[in-house]
Amino acid sequence: MSADDAPADDLNIFLSRDTVAGDDDGPLAGKTVAVKDNISTKGIPTTCGSAMLEGYVPPYDATVVERVREAGATVVGKTNMDEFGMGGTTETSAYGPTKNPVDPERVPGGSSGGSAAAVAAGEADLALGSDTGGSVRNPAAFCGVVGIKPTYGLVSRYGLVAYANSLEQIGPLANTVEDAAALLDAIAGPDEHDATTRYDAAEDGPAVHPADETTYAAAADGDADGMTVGVPTELVAGADDAVVAVFEDALADLEAQGVETVEVSLPSVEHAVQAYYVIAMSEASSNLARFDGVRYGVDGGEGNWNESFARSREQGFGDEVKRRVLLGTYALSAGYHDKYYKKAQDARAWVKQDFDEALAEADVLATPTMPVLPPKRGESLDDPLSLYLMDANTVPVNLANLPAISVPAGEAEGLPVGMQFVGPAFGEEAVVRAGSAVEE
Repeated sequence: MSADDAPADDLNIFLSRDTVAGDDDGPLAGKTVAVKDNISTKGIPTTCGSAMLEGYVPPYDATVVERVREAGATVVGKTNMDEFGMGGTTETSAYGPTKNPVDPERVPGGSSGGSAAAVAAGEADLALGSDTGGSVRNPAAFCGVVGIKPTYGLVSRYGLVAYANSLEQIGPLANTVEDAAALLDAIAGPDEHDATTRYDAAEDGPAVHPADETTYAAAADGDADGMTVGVPTELVAGADDAVVAVFEDALADLEAQGVETVEVSLPSVEHAVQAYYVIAMSEASSNLARFDGVRYGVDGGEGNWNESFARSREQGFGDEVKRRVLLGTYALSAGYHDKYYKKAQDARAWVKQDFDEALAEADVLATPTMPVLPPKRGESLDDPLSLYLMDANTVPVNLANLPAISVPAGEAEGLPVGMQFVGPAFGEEAVVRAGSAVEE
């Protein structure tokens, strides 16, 4: 079944359809944008795909929502997602799974699966997702669209319901690299409301934001001639043969365009998934403590506060959220903090060092975005470990706080395969240029 044969309602893409017009003019005038349901929208429900926040309506817009409207785009709805961003298939949503427009029997990826599916199904020109460990790039690859994970600090996180503060970034999805980069142009920039906004002080000059004098869409010129692309052997060897074949064909096409490819090594990525999940679950444990049935969430009823708190969370959270909160709480508990959380942070520093060394040899690094083809719905829910390992190529980028893009590289067995480019910090122009060359 093609996307044209499957209406968005059948695919369960949107959790709410609310049209909010943008300004009359601007670089995104005439474009429609779907917004992931963990990004605050004034007057429109924001549930994070959870029963815990059913009926919650924010009193303000996230900074990125304000900016896309100021750029002229029209918001057309809030998209389905894995509950609180915890999942890679958009099957943990309390409101049912989203289906992949390419093949409705398969998952669209996650946790921004609804946003990627909206673009792939033609229900929106553009979409906003959030990427904690691959949650923009994963569904982009599985749905055959483009997704960008910006450098940490490039895009405001104000109005994003937090899952893992030190890892997540809001990022754009679109059908083309140029369109995704144009949306990045609209949302990137400093924000006084966001303590994670990044400023770089030039020597003997004022502090500036990396996006202040950059036009990312202009880098989507399709000309990668002279670029050096590093290929991390560890992140290719673990991928399925069908995925590797498409990836290698795309590399050969780039070489024909004048790109030089070199092998690089990232030995630390062997430990990246373990480190990522310890850090992400620990931060989730802390962030989700606010959902207590008093200030937010399901009413736990009268009686002892601890019992009321437990009832609220039992009813409001799904299995995957409970699993991650429990594991995160354990990792942070007395006697285990140094054994797990501190070691995970040490591993994170090692991952960043490896990326810095590899990117000293190449302009960008290239890997398959996902090591597997889109699984069928239900295949991975009973095996959380296999679901976590599916993120092997994406989570290292978040640990290192680097930019990355996923672009369609071709198909295997009739299903899309994504190619990921990773750049140095604030090297969005390089990944956009490399991604546009794959399109060419």
